[in-house]
Amino acid sequence: MAQELISINRLIAMEGRRYPKATGEFSALMSEIVLTAKIISREVNKAGLIDITGFTGDVNVQGEEVRKLDEYANDLFLHILKYSGHVCAMASEEAEELIQGPTYTNSGKYVVLLDPLDGSSNIDANVSIGSIFAIYRRISPSGESGTLEDFLQPGRNLVAAGYVIYGSSTMMVYSSGQGVHGFTFDSSVGTFALSHPNIKLPDKCGIYSVNESYWTKWTDGVRKYVERCKGIGEEGLEKPMSARYIGSMVADFHRNLLYGGIFLYPGTVGKPQGKLRLMYEANPMAFILENAGGAASNGLIDVLDITPTELHQRTPLFMGNKEEVALIENYIKQYDLQEELVG
Repeated sequence: MAQELISINRLIAMEGRRYPKATGEFSALMSEIVLTAKIISREVNKAGLIDITGFTGDVNVQGEEVRKLDEYANDLFLHILKYSGHVCAMASEEAEELIQGPTYTNSGKYVVLLDPLDGSSNIDANVSIGSIFAIYRRISPSGESGTLEDFLQPGRNLVAAGYVIYGSSTMMVYSSGQGVHGFTFDSSVGTFALSHPNIKLPDKCGIYSVNESYWTKWTDGVRKYVERCKGIGEEGLEKPMSARYIGSMVADFHRNLLYGGIFLYPGTVGKPQGKLRLMYEANPMAFILENAGGAASNGLIDVLDITPTELHQRTPLFMGNKEEVALIENYIKQYDLQEELVG
């Protein structure tokens, strides 16, 4: 007997039935995100065969060189969502300002934040990359244009978040606060099929993921924690963790979510706020991780409790098994001045 195929659209519809007042608008919005992911997956799989790799010659708002695939993914997401009628405004890591939709979308209930293609610098080496999305319910009046306040909400207010990883297979991991589910794209039928229901972070934390080239720029607390992971010193683990770092955040996060691990992207002495963006990377991943039984912190407080003050705000990030996140917070509080961490 054939195994029952549960598509992502079907599961979202099933979740929606729990809310008698649901209008179906959220399900329709998710369908547009799923469609976009399918198209990007198609283009990623052609990298090397078509002119989609390399740089465009432009620089984005983050001061980074824009790759052709970055631009393609960003334009595609914005175009599809802009005219969906379900969002009143969008924000992208690639754009400095908010993106408003046509006037008829002003009644849209949601705003969406996008990292259209995370880790795209790895595409030329055929390393896994991904897309990240975060959805908030608007707080501005319906019928008007979306506002900055719609976006500057703490991660606790997220309606849903997810990511797509383009690797040996294309997979979407998604949560609306009712567990975390993974869907693998089946190109033969053109759908994301449920392959990893109710993902839970393993109890054992056997992996640490960090770019150790910044070792000399870290604070003492971060260095001492990583030494512990390596089994160095009196506090070192008897059985050291395995070091695994791809340099593509979605790929590192995805591996640790399934295997159990901690991901670290600390600030440095010169840049205490670090590199990662709170709104586009940290919040959606923290939301997913917490719903899978993990935790995420900036070193002092839960990432989801931070109220953003600007659209492209950065944050240090430590996320993984709860016990490890609590432990690195203790190291930071013990060895580092709080002022140096949060700026």
